[in-house]
Amino acid sequence: MDYRKFLGNYEGKTFKAKKQFFQGTKRDQLQRYIVKTLGGESLRAAVELPPDTSREEWLAVNTVDFYNQINLLYGCISEYCTRENCPSMTAGPRYEYLWADGKAVPKPVKCSAPEYIEYLLSWVDTQLDDETIFPSSDVFPPQFLITVKQIFKRLFRFYAHVYHNHLKQMEDVAEDRHLNTCFKHFILFVTEFDLVDSRELQPLASIVAQILEQNPKTTDEHTPA
Repeated sequence: MDYRKFLGNYEGKTFKAKKQFFQGTKRDQLQRYIVKTLGGESLRAAVELPPDTSREEWLAVNTVDFYNQINLLYGCISEYCTRENCPSMTAGPRYEYLWADGKAVPKPVKCSAPEYIEYLLSWVDTQLDDETIFPSSDVFPPQFLITVKQIFKRLFRFYAHVYHNHLKQMEDVAEDRHLNTCFKHFILFVTEFDLVDSRELQPLASIVAQILEQNPKTTDEHTPA
């Protein structure tokens, strides 16, 4: 059940290798379950905790899945999201994101959108590779949920930037429907498990509200940890 094995290659420096699990493991089975349920009629059902699965393990598998999705989406707009076109990581005129990871970049710094996204993808990659945070065993550390929430908060910022700055380019390359499906899946998942504070969702508040209105929760069994 090792997250850290890479399979496949993408062309271009903006791509990270796709993360998968060892074939036949529980997490490999859960990843296949995600693919299967995403092909159904209900994305709401696809995010719900499967039977006989721990909340932590479901969060871990989906974190890898959303990381992979964003890698692919970034490849669609990377030639447009340049330092010249996007000198700062913004989501409309009211929101600008600074980068800090507490280690390599200890204090928040302003950077271009492509720099921010590269920092983000590398940082998430490092978290997923860290056995003390994302263990290959079924025993998860106390800080696991805190880290997962931080990952999803930052992944949302990628979507916020793309919708505000690159939607036209996504339409031009016929990837806008894919973007919308990925974001809908993302929002249903983070709200199902209370992973991102509502204040962080404000840059895309109207889209988020529409998604949630059209896809109401079927149960209230998932409560914040």
